[in-house]
Amino acid sequence: MKTLDKFLFRSYLGPMILTFLIVSFIFLMNFLWRYIDDLVGKGLSVGVLLELMWYAVATTIPMALPLATLFAAIMTMGNLGENNELLAMKASGISLPRIMLPLIVVVFFVAIGSFFASNNLVPYAWKKMYSILYDIRNQKQTIEFRDGVFFNGIEDMSIRVTHQDKETGLLHEVLIYDTSKKDGTMSTTIADSGYIRLSDDKKFLLVTLFNGERYETSRTYDWYNENQLTHQSFGRQDAVIEMEGFDFERSNSELFNNSQTKPISRLSRDIDSLDVIVNRDMALSYEPLLRNSLLQYDPFIMGMADSVATDYSYRRPLDIFSEVENLGLVQKKDVYSRAVQRAKNSGTMINYEESSVKNSLSELYKYQIEWHKKVVLPVSIIIFFLIGAPLGAIIRKGGLGMPVVVSVLFFVVYYVINMSGEKMARDGIRTAFEGTWLAVFILLPIAIYLIYKSTNDSNLFNMDWYRIQFDKLKTKFKTLKRENKK
Repeated sequence: MKTLDKFLFRSYLGPMILTFLIVSFIFLMNFLWRYIDDLVGKGLSVGVLLELMWYAVATTIPMALPLATLFAAIMTMGNLGENNELLAMKASGISLPRIMLPLIVVVFFVAIGSFFASNNLVPYAWKKMYSILYDIRNQKQTIEFRDGVFFNGIEDMSIRVTHQDKETGLLHEVLIYDTSKKDGTMSTTIADSGYIRLSDDKKFLLVTLFNGERYETSRTYDWYNENQLTHQSFGRQDAVIEMEGFDFERSNSELFNNSQTKPISRLSRDIDSLDVIVNRDMALSYEPLLRNSLLQYDPFIMGMADSVATDYSYRRPLDIFSEVENLGLVQKKDVYSRAVQRAKNSGTMINYEESSVKNSLSELYKYQIEWHKKVVLPVSIIIFFLIGAPLGAIIRKGGLGMPVVVSVLFFVVYYVINMSGEKMARDGIRTAFEGTWLAVFILLPIAIYLIYKSTNDSNLFNMDWYRIQFDKLKTKFKTLKRENKK
């Protein structure tokens, strides 16, 4: 390997790794902001939170890697141009494609690695993340009392305390409403002080109260006529109540399967199965509807119930209209009433059947989009590099200023086009191939144009050149205008 190639490797890999980490961190902060309400107050361990964040970061690879590739390419070539190193290489007879060759090799292997990451790591991360989020949402909040506010985190029980000692955990003036008994018995407990906490395994509620009273009302099905009220005083009362949902229980991640959690091989099999299901549903829905409802032969309309076969194919629509015209006014009214009723029934059936078929089609579109997204990711990374490298050579600005602005601008354009294409594919307006590859088809000509301009040392951002071209067009327009007047 030549010294120049090693130098370019070092110049490119550093910004790329750094950018990838920064972008992943930004997406992680966005993830935490979205799910902060589910995470706060659950008493989750650091290990669970770190595991969740790791899987969340892994799911951002398809978004972070193209942006990192683009930014690193612009920054690397911009630094070389700003420090006149790119000029020195060209003066030595090295063309721009030769300068970019070692970086193209690096990006090619990165693109190949991105496919395997998107096909194996990302689906596994989605599955694990869904599983952990589901378990966190099912876990109840930890028991925390606020002065003067009812705590309703325990099912069928409300607890209010006047004050809690932060150091000892002693509760003052405790009020407990309990409706948890299955026989309808309700109890109210008042105590001067006490302790209420979860056991270490979070499966039991440990209650210790001092100097209080307990009121209990027993109700039957005839409670409005007969009920019993009991009262007792106590100096100390201990209770152990079985709890559910306060401990973090892990569920089987294999239960969380959708289009995002499957590799391309599984997606291919599921697409074939869904395609068969969609065709079957359409055949079972619309053909019987046409035969048995919309195009069903009606003997009453024809007035030939005993002599004509009941297959709609034996009569043409013109025959029906001609025979209806020969009927009397009352018979015509009956005919039209029956036709309107049949149309309404058919409309109801169509809405129901259409909803069922749409659900199957929507699922099929999702799987097709995910299949293409795994294939288009490596191509997108290569195209982003082919945009960034020549663009950096043209801009000739390194650092974190211009490269960041240009990278974010191109990425936003790519993201908007990609999301629009996917939405059209999900709605069935475009095929999955057209929707997911739309951004690639638009950015590829831009990449070719930038490579051409940078190879020919064109100063793309030279405002004087644009001003001169505008003046030429302006002069030409005035000349044509004078000639037309003559």
